[in-house]
Amino acid sequence: MTFSKTAAAESEYAQTLHMLSEGSVHRRFDPYLDIDWDAPELAIDRDDPRWTLSPELDPLGATSWYQNLPLERRIEIGRWRQANAAKVGLAFESILIRGMMQYAMALPNGSPEFRYCLHEMTEECNHIQMFQELVNRIGDDVPGMRPMFRVMSPFIGVAGGYFWVILFIGILGGEEPIDHYQKALIRSDQETQPALHRIMQIHIAEEARHISFAHEFVRTHIARMGPVRTAVCAVAFPIAMRWLADELVKPPKSFATKFDIPDEVFRDAFWRSPASRHILSGFFGDIRTLVDELGLMNPVTRQLWKVLKVDGGQTRYRGEPHRRAS
Repeated sequence: MTFSKTAAAESEYAQTLHMLSEGSVHRRFDPYLDIDWDAPELAIDRDDPRWTLSPELDPLGATSWYQNLPLERRIEIGRWRQANAAKVGLAFESILIRGMMQYAMALPNGSPEFRYCLHEMTEECNHIQMFQELVNRIGDDVPGMRPMFRVMSPFIGVAGGYFWVILFIGILGGEEPIDHYQKALIRSDQETQPALHRIMQIHIAEEARHISFAHEFVRTHIARMGPVRTAVCAVAFPIAMRWLADELVKPPKSFATKFDIPDEVFRDAFWRSPASRHILSGFFGDIRTLVDELGLMNPVTRQLWKVLKVDGGQTRYRGEPHRRAS
């Protein structure tokens, strides 16, 4: 890249950060002002059939085992799974905040990244409150993350602040599956519990900025790297995507024990069956497009994406719906 192209790219990056920061100032949400938690239409009914899992979007919901359960049991499992997903989501946000704060505090005066990082962390704190309020009101005492990841999470966040491009690759690995699922659920014909629906609307709106920043951050910083560090990032992408899909989407083993889910069903749901493989692949279409644009999808890494079962097509535009498997 020539000097003029580099300067133009840096200027464009700074303008993007300014635009995202202004968006955070003028279009933001507060979990206790923008959600009327006590409104009758948002009341949590633990027996609401809208807690049932989607057979198209949830890997467990796609299994015949789940679909053949009595409605009462499907509601109970779906409600627990949605509550646990919120608990996992807020824990992931806390890791993001730790790493981003570590990174931001080392930035020089005048850095446009500093301002946007602080805006994003503020919004993520609001998301943590929003998700925890939902969990509290649902009433199931869900554990959230799987045990090992829960123990490791404080160290992962701090370490990420020193390896910032890997941190942001991991941020994409966590944000993209949640965002993809929430968008797909809202777009679908499946009725969603109203409080959960309102939370997803807010989360999608603000995550659009966060994901845009992560894409542009990775794009800009990888362009500054030498070939060795670039190669490390190329390998890190598929590893991070698969690892974080497991941590964020695959529930802890205690979930299977609690609801007597057969081992065979659990293995098929995460990620052995064709239906679950299709769901897993769909999480990362935008990431595969980014990786290809960055020149990181080479014959070696392409095989790694395939081995880790996160391969698949690319998207024509960010947020394009993942089409059903034929």
